[in-house]
Amino acid sequence: MTTLYKTQAVGDVTVFYREAGPRNAPVLLLLHGFPSSSHMFRDLIPRLADRYRVIAPDLPGFGYTQAPARGAFDYTFDNLAKVLDGFTQALSLDRYALYVFDYGAPTGYRLAAAHPERVTAIISQNGNAYLDGFSDEWGPWEAYWRDPSPEHREACRASLSPEVIEHWQYRTGTDPERLGPDGYGLDIALMARPGAEEIQLDLILDYRSNLELYPAFQDYFRTHQPPLLAVWGRHDPAFIPAGAEAYRRDLPKAQIHLLDTGHFALETHAAEIAAMIRSFLPAHL
Repeated sequence: MTTLYKTQAVGDVTVFYREAGPRNAPVLLLLHGFPSSSHMFRDLIPRLADRYRVIAPDLPGFGYTQAPARGAFDYTFDNLAKVLDGFTQALSLDRYALYVFDYGAPTGYRLAAAHPERVTAIISQNGNAYLDGFSDEWGPWEAYWRDPSPEHREACRASLSPEVIEHWQYRTGTDPERLGPDGYGLDIALMARPGAEEIQLDLILDYRSNLELYPAFQDYFRTHQPPLLAVWGRHDPAFIPAGAEAYRRDLPKAQIHLLDTGHFALETHAAEIAAMIRSFLPAHL
């Protein structure tokens, strides 16, 4: 199934997205995380597009989506969700399953909590919604949340370096022979664009707003009981397996699978994750 590369205007933002599959098939909306883009789904999309209409946008500040500069556009998770809401409306996506990863989780959960009738099911791949899911390696970010001083902002800049992106985010807990260079290579190149780091530092500061919304996200889970499949890399240095298991507190029927890999599980386990999705979704769509 051929993947198409498209754009959609949403206000002042031009959203780049990948799409594959029949237009009349059930929709699966794929939401990437930090510091990646829809490119992270390149191996998953063709494995699902025979059965689903698969759509993967780049969020503002990421990938090939074009958004106004800092000052003309506030790079917050609320605004990422507003753009995503406008994107789904522009494409007339009134029913869809969500695949959320990393930053895609708080972005997608904002959308789900606001429009629960639209969400048919959720796949969470290292997409956190519980304090249980945090490792003990968030120190600089947590200090920045408590005190957004220039010094704490600079301390977070290391999170954007090529070394951290490749070795901490991609290689930790991952079989090196299964990990190609394409994912982290593109992320590093896009992070080097002028202004990209400052946008990401703004989002790192605003990440604290996601924790404040965890009770609202959990209330959405309890109230609406969306079918949920969690497929997590068990060696993720940022979001630990307890974050996956925590979903069962509010969604007792959640399916939890821990894979022998790291944060970017699709880089090494796209075939396994696709098989789990193909088993999970037909029962709920």
